[in-house]
Amino acid sequence: MLPLLNDYKKKMNRLFVAYKPSGMGSNFFLTQLKRKYQTKKAGFSGTLDPFAKGVLLIGMGSHTKLFRFLNKTPKTYRATLWLGAKSDSLDIELIEEVMTISPLPSLDVEKAVASLVGALEYEPPIFSAKRINGQRAYDLARAGKEVVLNKINSTIYETKLLSYCHPFITFEATVSEGTYIRSLGRIIAQRLGVEYGSLSALERLCEGQFFYDDEKALDIKKSLNIPQNFYHGESDNLKYGRVLAREDLEIQKDGSYWVDNGENISIITIEDGCVKYELGRIEIC
Repeated sequence: MLPLLNDYKKKMNRLFVAYKPSGMGSNFFLTQLKRKYQTKKAGFSGTLDPFAKGVLLIGMGSHTKLFRFLNKTPKTYRATLWLGAKSDSLDIELIEEVMTISPLPSLDVEKAVASLVGALEYEPPIFSAKRINGQRAYDLARAGKEVVLNKINSTIYETKLLSYCHPFITFEATVSEGTYIRSLGRIIAQRLGVEYGSLSALERLCEGQFFYDDEKALDIKKSLNIPQNFYHGESDNLKYGRVLAREDLEIQKDGSYWVDNGENISIITIEDGCVKYELGRIEIC
């Protein structure tokens, strides 16, 4: 019976990278995955817009609790900017008008893409999940109400111009978490002296260290962005989730750590001399 139980745990507790196709929402895609893996408890990290495709981190069972401890940044995207395309959503969902734009020097396009690198302050799209007085910005925008959003800050680590086939600019950008690639497209257009520009395609290539690999289960221990600690007290304390003394831990300074317990791991936080469990026994096999 034990091998069967372990197989069941592997099926129910799973962390992997899926690839969401374009044309469907992240929640609908998750529903498909639940059916595929025959599970009711599942979640994802980092919503992708319906028109976007690419990497989506999926957790099932107890592994849905791990997202905040994963090494998910920086993220890399590939996007195609349509110069002259006017859209309030900054993508092809709500194209209102397409203006004819004269071809631009390739060197100017390359410079505009490269100019994004560094700390960047900009306005997020009005069609975004930002909240205004408790309401989502995209709900207000779809209702025709005025949407005013505060500027946000992102770090653009690297950009690369892949092609310029007028009026389409395809580029890659490696960015900090929470960056709006649609806004980057608008900035590129504006720096080229073009009033409007919207994304015609968007693909997330990776989230931090996570790339798509045929939905293979990830090694939890290698996926965490917190260091390992070692418990030298009575093993049953860790095994059964009992109170841990800071003095029994190898690393005693404040912070979050993961601790190995054979078939399980626990995630703990040391703060002001006290040890608390962030997550108890997480099955890894």
